[in-house]
Amino acid sequence: MCKASLFRGVSACRQILPLMLTLIVFAQATQAADAPIPLTAFFGNPGVSGAKLSPDGKRLAMLVNNESGHDQLGVIDLADNAIKVVATFRDADVGYFEWVNNGRLVYDSRDKTTAPGKERYAPGLFAVNADGSVRRQLVETFDPWVKDATVLEREKMPWNTYLLRQPGAQDSDWVYVMTVNFSRDEGIDEVRLVRLNTLNGANETVKAPRWTRQWWLDAKGRPALVTTVEDNREVLHYLDPKTGQWRKLADSDAFLRSEDALTPVGFAPDGTLYVSSYGKRDKSALFAYDLGAGKVAATPLVDLEQYDFSGELVLDATRLLGVRYTIDTEAVAWFDPAMKKAQEAVDKLLPGRVNALSVAVRSITPFLLVESWSDRQPPVFMLYNRDTGKLTKVGESRPAIAAARMGPQALVQATARDGRTIPTWVTLPARTSGKKLPMVVLVHGGPYVRGNDWRWNADSQFLASRGYVVLEPEYRGSTGYGAAHFHGGWKQWGLAMQDDIADATRWAIAEGIADPQRICIAGASYGGYATLMGLIRDPQLYRCGIDWAGVTDIELMYTGHWSRADDLSGAYKRYGMPKLIGDPVQDAAQFAATSPLKQAARITQPLLLAYGGADQRVPLYHGRKFYDAVRQTNKNVEWVVYQEEGHGWTLVETRLDFWGRVEKFLQKHIGQGGQ
Repeated sequence: MCKASLFRGVSACRQILPLMLTLIVFAQATQAADAPIPLTAFFGNPGVSGAKLSPDGKRLAMLVNNESGHDQLGVIDLADNAIKVVATFRDADVGYFEWVNNGRLVYDSRDKTTAPGKERYAPGLFAVNADGSVRRQLVETFDPWVKDATVLEREKMPWNTYLLRQPGAQDSDWVYVMTVNFSRDEGIDEVRLVRLNTLNGANETVKAPRWTRQWWLDAKGRPALVTTVEDNREVLHYLDPKTGQWRKLADSDAFLRSEDALTPVGFAPDGTLYVSSYGKRDKSALFAYDLGAGKVAATPLVDLEQYDFSGELVLDATRLLGVRYTIDTEAVAWFDPAMKKAQEAVDKLLPGRVNALSVAVRSITPFLLVESWSDRQPPVFMLYNRDTGKLTKVGESRPAIAAARMGPQALVQATARDGRTIPTWVTLPARTSGKKLPMVVLVHGGPYVRGNDWRWNADSQFLASRGYVVLEPEYRGSTGYGAAHFHGGWKQWGLAMQDDIADATRWAIAEGIADPQRICIAGASYGGYATLMGLIRDPQLYRCGIDWAGVTDIELMYTGHWSRADDLSGAYKRYGMPKLIGDPVQDAAQFAATSPLKQAARITQPLLLAYGGADQRVPLYHGRKFYDAVRQTNKNVEWVVYQEEGHGWTLVETRLDFWGRVEKFLQKHIGQGGQ
């Protein structure tokens, strides 16, 4: 059994934080003030991304952003380091890609210059050889600039076909794709798995039960697991290779994480299935699953103690090499001695970083791919030669970011008023006295997700670069910290979840980090809702608020609006939301008491509101109704609509405009101008 230790220990952070501040002050006090880092360095598109080794390890493919701002698919021959662009579109981007085999790739398209309001999501699917030859369109797309006129329409699969984002066997010309059938309420009815030949377009559908949703391949690239969903029940099925029949492994709630749920993590080459499971524990762990006996192993393979298991298997064609997982940061447990030795060597060359190693599945070269990052360093891609012990840089995601000018990030423990521990991320400005600084409380969306881990983040680092402490509480309801922490957030919108955010804020004040007169609360989606409720419930704490794409009334999430439906499925509204958020009939009084819209007159602080006109998760009417209400009594409200944007900002120009507004807003109300 592997037990993880903290990369950045929570309990040590109270001692580390003052020392960290002291070192920053002494090391940098004599340096001249630099010009502010431009917004484009934080919010432009990454320069390179998605690097992957070919199955034999002889080539490296990656997305490279060109001068026109579009992503192209480039391939590097590691024998001579020659790079060739093998796939590009005139007015679109190469999207997700995978290696099909040693000499062929498959990829889809997207357009980073088109916002959701103008986008009809049909990414298509294309294949090309690693030298740029034998290109073929496999799946239809709506966009004329990515169509392949040499392939007849009837020879392409329909637009609602998407690549299964699992590498498969990578030893033939075939891949697996999903054909998604949508329901009337815009949810997913069924996901059928199809085997597709990337050379000639031949295809065959995999036989499966009805109402299939999610698929898993085994280590040999064969369909092995599928979930089916009907009403609120999710059933996990296994395709028995001996009988060719599907049989049930588990039955659990489709919308709530229950103790009897099994979450497949993957298959090892020896056929062992590994699953994440709670059982009777508060924290989930990684277990082997006996397919013959239908039982989870008694002892976990990886137990993270303070965290739920979240991670993946690291494999080659013959062995389980290790397990990659997330605690406060990403880490790995190596079972293979050679990989453990390589990890130690790379960590020595790149200290103080997370260095994630990837190995080719059937490698015949000494190369390992290294993706390296830290709280201050955006991801950098390198190649490590195991024979020579040398590292070679192949690309940086954000070359304009200088790590020395970024702020340190730490995970601390705040204590809520009822005694619950609230894990809280603190990012400090790089050059600071460390005392009584203006602070932004940045509330993550979801809300039933994990907010953060130890890595470079554009939002928090941008704010830190402008002189603000950034506080990010993992309030109850956040996932990753155990079942009790998750369940503690059920039906607590605007109540205990809101108290956690306020109590974490008071922790920062008590520690002397935050100036109590210069604190702003901000967030998107649920974070936007929490921003508005924070201004209502704790007006003495927050001088201002920034809400983008935020829910403004819980009841509106159920009732919708005649002019635009949201993208929350009918089943989720019937079975998931009543337990997680509340029942619109039984909890009507609570909904009213925790509605920012119904209490808009109580907000007197300066407020920045930003919404997407094409948002289907939190439609524009949430923002519009609230703005119309709050401006009746509060004249210090800034309102902006990005008409073609959805639930979040996809366009570079939107991100630059929005964060430019944020910078000016904060400067006016809690920055130097607000003193």
